[in-house]
Amino acid sequence: MNDVIGHLQAARRILLTTHSNPDGDAIGALVALGLTLERLNKETLWINESPIPAVYRFLPGAVRIQTDLPANAAFDTAVVLDCGDLQRLGGIASRVAAIPVVINIDHHVTNTGFGTCHLIDADACATCEIVYRLIRRLDLAIDRDVATSIYTGIFTDTGSFRFSNTNLAAFAICQEMVSLGVDPYNVAKHVYGTYSLGRIKLLNLALDSLELAAEGKVSIMTLSQDMFEETRTQPEDGDGLINYARRIEDVKIAALIQEQPNGNAPDRRYHVSLRSDGSVDVAAIAAGYGGGGHATAAGFNIRGPLAAIKADLIDLAHKL
Repeated sequence: MNDVIGHLQAARRILLTTHSNPDGDAIGALVALGLTLERLNKETLWINESPIPAVYRFLPGAVRIQTDLPANAAFDTAVVLDCGDLQRLGGIASRVAAIPVVINIDHHVTNTGFGTCHLIDADACATCEIVYRLIRRLDLAIDRDVATSIYTGIFTDTGSFRFSNTNLAAFAICQEMVSLGVDPYNVAKHVYGTYSLGRIKLLNLALDSLELAAEGKVSIMTLSQDMFEETRTQPEDGDGLINYARRIEDVKIAALIQEQPNGNAPDRRYHVSLRSDGSVDVAAIAAGYGGGGHATAAGFNIRGPLAAIKADLIDLAHKL
């Protein structure tokens, strides 16, 4: 951690970014560290190539996260958060790689170790746990805005403390964040309590697409661009839908195959999210397709006919 702190203290202009289609941990870590670095009088720019999901826009400062990196922007340091592979940044990956110092902060076991220096801890419940430790080592007080971002990241990445990555630190840190002014009810209300009518309609279509295979061991759900258009929703509205497939009795692996924009048949682009009941390492499966993640939650991008992608997943399941 000392080398990361040294680089951050020496930096003057810092780009903070995280993986495309960001989740609560990615956004929470970015906001928490971004606000902290500004208290150290650092000039920062916050970037993610995807729009921030509506459920996380309540986070203090989340509206500052931009989707476009200005062509003439120059930085001496980049901090990449919650991102196992630099390519998961999307279109800005090559520009980030060219920044003199790249700091890699992550908790994915499949992290490729990119960057100048790293803070990678696969035992951490969330990247926000690592960011919390970093802020404490910087000897800075945590205000309510930073606390809300850290709490939200841990709360969401542990599935409200229900997932297997929930550790002692998850409870200890969140308890401390509440003592600093975080309102757990308000966070839960924003993250889980409000859905648009379009999202409910999208859920209905997603459930209609549900298929079981390998004697019920595998569930596959599909989201197409047509579904998003029909329900007037965005890709962010698909967040969390895979949990319906994962919770089916006897299912060991759940997959959500989500069609990406601008794809034309037969070579369409898809993002495949994988979830496991703990008996199967889906990170290993995702790594075989150039993706990554955790043993119970992982994902990858792929091109090809939808039927072929489903057939590959089913074939893998039969080998369990």
